[in-house]
Amino acid sequence: MFCSAETSNFTTMQSQQNATILPLLKTHFGYDSFRPNQKEIINTVLNGQDALAIMPTGGGKSLCFQLPSLALEGTAIVISPLIALMKDQVDALNANGIAAAYYNSTQEQEVQSVILERLITGQLKLIYVAPESLWLLTNYLSKIQINLIAVDEAHCISSWGHDFRPAYIQLNRLKSEFPGTPIIALTATADRATQDDILEQLGISEAKKFVSSFDRPNIYLDVRPGQNRIKHIYKFLSARGLQSGIIYCLSRKSTENIAAKLKTKGYDAAAYHAGLSAEDRTQIQEDFINDRTPIIVATIAFGMGIDKSNVRWVIHYNMPKNIEGYYQEIGRGGRDGLKAQALMFYSYADVIMLRKFADGTPTQDFQLAKLERMQQFSESLNCRRKALLSYFGENLAEDCGNCDICKNPPKYFDGTVIAQKVCSAVSRMKEQEAIGTIIDVLRGAQNQQVLEKGYQTIKTYGAARDISWKDLQQYIIQLLNQGILQIWFHEKGRLVLTPQAKQILFEGKKIRLANLVQNVTEEQKPKTKNSTRSPKDLFEKLRVLRSSLASNLGVPAYVIFSDASLKAMEDKKPRTVQEFSEISGVGQAKLDKYAAVFLKVILKHLDTGSTKIATHKKTHQLFKDGKTVKEIALKRGITESTVYTHLVKIHDEGTTIDLYQLITSDEIHKVKTAQKELKNPDGLKVYFDHFKEQIPYRIIKLGLYLPEK
Repeated sequence: MFCSAETSNFTTMQSQQNATILPLLKTHFGYDSFRPNQKEIINTVLNGQDALAIMPTGGGKSLCFQLPSLALEGTAIVISPLIALMKDQVDALNANGIAAAYYNSTQEQEVQSVILERLITGQLKLIYVAPESLWLLTNYLSKIQINLIAVDEAHCISSWGHDFRPAYIQLNRLKSEFPGTPIIALTATADRATQDDILEQLGISEAKKFVSSFDRPNIYLDVRPGQNRIKHIYKFLSARGLQSGIIYCLSRKSTENIAAKLKTKGYDAAAYHAGLSAEDRTQIQEDFINDRTPIIVATIAFGMGIDKSNVRWVIHYNMPKNIEGYYQEIGRGGRDGLKAQALMFYSYADVIMLRKFADGTPTQDFQLAKLERMQQFSESLNCRRKALLSYFGENLAEDCGNCDICKNPPKYFDGTVIAQKVCSAVSRMKEQEAIGTIIDVLRGAQNQQVLEKGYQTIKTYGAARDISWKDLQQYIIQLLNQGILQIWFHEKGRLVLTPQAKQILFEGKKIRLANLVQNVTEEQKPKTKNSTRSPKDLFEKLRVLRSSLASNLGVPAYVIFSDASLKAMEDKKPRTVQEFSEISGVGQAKLDKYAAVFLKVILKHLDTGSTKIATHKKTHQLFKDGKTVKEIALKRGITESTVYTHLVKIHDEGTTIDLYQLITSDEIHKVKTAQKELKNPDGLKVYFDHFKEQIPYRIIKLGLYLPEK
């Protein structure tokens, strides 16, 4: 039996842990608040309960086990499928001042010995292992206190999963071997069947389930016909400078051909596929992670272990085999929350090729059903994001406005009556039939299946005789893509009604359907100013500094800071260590390591750009001219909070300025009183929360700065 943290400890320590997780979040990760579901998942683990976390790529899954591992006594065991993924996460944890290591068979024996010594002497907060290596450590794990077990990329354990590995089957021993230790399973994509199977395989059927929104609104979704793909790719890349991106192909030959063509056009690209040696694959991946090779042309073997936050675009040269794979692959773009683009080419030739891949496999029917759903998404005439989210059971109330269909919408008509007929038929057949049978019944077919089941007697039999079989099929696909119907693949592809369907049937909800005319979209053109960066831009200067530091330390650039953090530095232009500490992604370890060098670049840039009048002095001049704070902010294109900061800086420099006209005496008194009650807390957010978000940050900051009269 392995030693583990006793369950009772979690309850008695709960209040103390809740009080410490937010400071740990800021100190080690540089964030002031949690993303959706993170805090609830973390508290579940801290309470000793099992959890299943379904969160989109870039949604912050890793934090859900990394943070509680810091708050609890002992070491967290993280089971991860890929060495590259382990290495990236360990590098990032070490950069944040967290003791972590990974153990696998590729390491030298001397390295393994050092890691195991650190493990049994309690020097590690997290250790990453592959499922194949976990049970090799039995003797060592029995000597340590294990505070939690995280199973990353948990879809691998499911027989429905799309990256199934036999070694994951043995993980069903976890709960019996670690009975008092919470297990958290995490993945980015899992439909209802996969979620249930993960819980069953891990023996944690009572685990709390957390399904975050699958929406990634920063990713522009675009699907185009498959003709002249390479020509479209050239045009697509021409406006994107040195941005990092991935092109996915179905065959090794295609990766090599496309990479070669891109090189002839002057692009720095590399092909990646399973036919390369392990050394070559590792080198290509390292070059991509470290921004030395911006473009990778790859088979689906590439990307699962890539924790690179600044991938700006993903292209599918061929249609993927299922929506889960498509979603995971486009999710490798825009992980930092900044804008990214997902472009997919679609042709019927891709469908034929993928059907051949599925033919004769043990799960042929299942794979073909999912392929058909992928084809329906590709041919959708409705908002792409609605169609994508509806697949995962999530309803988007409004069209997203950030996909090719929304940018170039087809013509619509009132399809409420058609929707009512379809939903009524699904209901009257007890939600037990697939699309084909639904269409046959609505069109009044007299085939054997319809007659044997007595469907010719239901009220909706023949209700859509006036619509051709093919057109009715397309309308039903639109209803699926709008989230009105769902397909249960694991139950013979039967159609089921969603809450929206019931609104259509009983509450008079109106539905639009698109006319069945080929919708030809224009290429989405990015704004020129965002496509490339001038070397004079502050962002580019910070990027060069980051690249240099990363190269010297032998880590990926994003381990130093993400693009989102660099963008925040460019926007906020911190001048002091305190201001730098308020940048998202700047924790204590990174503040200590990097504040001085990054501030040096920022201050030099600001000094160079202020040969005429410093920015805060421009603000002061407008203030002296009688402009209000709001008017100054609008005129200068800055926030009102920045205006306050500029005026305080003017005051600090010794210029006479009446700051009391910007704040009432009552507001100053409230802030000073809170300062005493809260005992001089660090950060403004504590005050903001204390005032129930009723007093803005700028007033709080000024209230702390000025003495009461």
